[in-house]
Amino acid sequence: MKTWHKIAIGVGLAVVIAGVAWHSVYQANKDTVTVQTGRVGRQDLTSLVTASGEVRPKNYTNVLGEGIGKITDIVVKEGDPVKKGDVLLHLENIQPGADVQAQIASIQGADFGMKAANASYDASVATLAQRQSDLDKAKLDWQRSQQSYKEQLIARQEYDASKAAYDSAAAAVTASQAQIDQSRAAREQARSNLAQAQAVLRHTQDVLRKTTYTAPIDGIVSYIAVRVGENVVPGIQNAEGSFLLTISDMSVVTAEVKVDETDITSVRGGEPADITIDAIPGEVFKGHVSEVGELAILRTSGQAAMTSTTANTQEARDFKVVVTLDTPPSALRPGLSATAKIQTAQEKQVLTIPIQAIAERSQKELEEAERSSASGVTLAASKEEGSAAQKAKIQGVFVVRDGKARFVAVQTGIAGVTDIEITGGLQEGDSIVTGSYKALRTLRPGAKVKVDNSPPKAEETSS
Repeated sequence: MKTWHKIAIGVGLAVVIAGVAWHSVYQANKDTVTVQTGRVGRQDLTSLVTASGEVRPKNYTNVLGEGIGKITDIVVKEGDPVKKGDVLLHLENIQPGADVQAQIASIQGADFGMKAANASYDASVATLAQRQSDLDKAKLDWQRSQQSYKEQLIARQEYDASKAAYDSAAAAVTASQAQIDQSRAAREQARSNLAQAQAVLRHTQDVLRKTTYTAPIDGIVSYIAVRVGENVVPGIQNAEGSFLLTISDMSVVTAEVKVDETDITSVRGGEPADITIDAIPGEVFKGHVSEVGELAILRTSGQAAMTSTTANTQEARDFKVVVTLDTPPSALRPGLSATAKIQTAQEKQVLTIPIQAIAERSQKELEEAERSSASGVTLAASKEEGSAAQKAKIQGVFVVRDGKARFVAVQTGIAGVTDIEITGGLQEGDSIVTGSYKALRTLRPGAKVKVDNSPPKAEETSS
């Protein structure tokens, strides 16, 4: 046999052997899924609800227009600290000031009128007393005249004169009494005039006061909305007055965040939270939940869901949660973006697995897997229960046993950022399938698996 024949035969045999080997490997790895695995372990687990919002002071006030006039001076600027009662700005006050001076003069006149009325009343009272004394004397003279006239000791003329003097004294008393009533009425009128003038003065003084705006609380001037020369108008009926500025009390600072409706049920007052502020990178501030909103807020409009007539029933909703910072830094300003991580639950040394290992399979898929593994043994199920049972989703994980992925139903507890608590169905140390995402999504119960936990290769970049 020639040499090249031997070479050709050898090459042919090698090809046949390689083909047989390839076919054997292919058959052995047919329907085998390459997966990544991990171990069920124990660790401390904290459940977090993350929400974004903005920094807001617990106490703040918007200063609105009370008087009417043109701004002549703004004493403060944004960022200035102020105390309650400090002057903020001035309005033009020429007319209000003149009104106050005129009314003060009017009160002085009314006060003089009141004094004159009192003097007139006192004089009338004195006159009445004098007239009453004269009447008493005339009465005694008249009584003596009557007795003397009966005894014919005096003439008729003297008797008539005594009677006339008595009648005159009685008339004088009546006139004096009327004069007292008149003086009393004049005094009451003067008192009313004085009270009215004093009320008008208080009004004009209030108008003048409203041309100087002062700080209603301690804090910082966080926003000024007006400039010198602009006109200020007061609020009328349902319309608010001109918005002038905002004063914020930064001694108690909060982060007002919006929590998704799917997480709000786990948030409770007093729960601890970590707050990060975009303007202060690299720092985490401690705080606690001080308020949990009870009314849903529409995510698009920011209006309360129950008060909006145009709300879409499918629209996402949030709930307002207020987190109070325990030790706020002095550099904080209202409106800064903030993110709060609220600790809703915490467990020590519990069984955990990666969240991505959780899978769902229908009852139908599990039954088919059992049939195939039981060599044709069929699980009985009534026709009435079959439809509902087949559609039911079961939560579980894939455990690697004897080179196969076995689906095990599990019960879960709290969820952390990357891991979730297992309260039933697994044991510590169990090997479970954790990836890849594609493998977990398509993995069938009972499928053969190949474990490859090597790190993924970096993608080659084209030159």
